[in-house]
Amino acid sequence: MQSPIPPGFRNAVAEAQTVFRVAMNAMARPGRQLPLPPSLAPPPPLASTAAALLLALCDFETPVWLDPPLADGRGVAEFLRFHTGARLVQSASDAVFAVIADAARVPPLASFQQGTPEYPDRSATLILQVDELREFGWRLEGPGIPGHTLFSAGPLPPDFPAQARGNRGRFPCGVDIMFAASDAVAALPRSTRVTEMG
Repeated sequence: MQSPIPPGFRNAVAEAQTVFRVAMNAMARPGRQLPLPPSLAPPPPLASTAAALLLALCDFETPVWLDPPLADGRGVAEFLRFHTGARLVQSASDAVFAVIADAARVPPLASFQQGTPEYPDRSATLILQVDELREFGWRLEGPGIPGHTLFSAGPLPPDFPAQARGNRGRFPCGVDIMFAASDAVAALPRSTRVTEMG
C-alpha cells in the first residue's frame, strides 16, 4: 500500500507568499541568513526549508532535477508532483530548479543551465541543503552588499569557492544558489564575488 502524501502549506496562498518574500530578500541580500522556520514535513531526505522554497517557487511549467539521494527518496517525487505539478527531469542540464540533498557532492556548477547573454534568465537556480550557514569563511562583494559581508555554508565540495568565482565570471550567465539549512536560508546570486578568507 502506498504511503499517503504529506500535506503541504496549511494556508497555501499566505504561506507561499511569505516564503516567496524570504527567497527574494535572500537573493537581494547575498550572504544574509533569513529565518524560515520548518512548516512542512516532507519525505526524507527533502528538508522542510527546501520543500517550502519549491512549493513557493515552482509550478507545472517548472522543470526540476533531484540529486540521487532525493530521486531515490521514497515519496519525494510524488510529494513535489502533487503539491507543485512540477515536471521532474532526468538531466541536471534541463532543470530550472535543481535540488541537492548531498551538497558535498553537488555536480559542477557549470553543468547546470547557464542561460545566454540574450536570455540570462533561462539559467538554473540551485537549492543546496546544508547543515550550516556561517558568518565567516568567504568574503562576499557585489550588488545588495554594502561594502562586504562574511559568509559560508557547508558541507560543500572543497573547490566550491573556486567554482563560485567561475560562476561569477560567466555573469550575466551562470547559476543562482540558495542554501537551505534546518531553519534558515541564504543566497549566493551569480552577481556576487566570492573570496576565500585565510
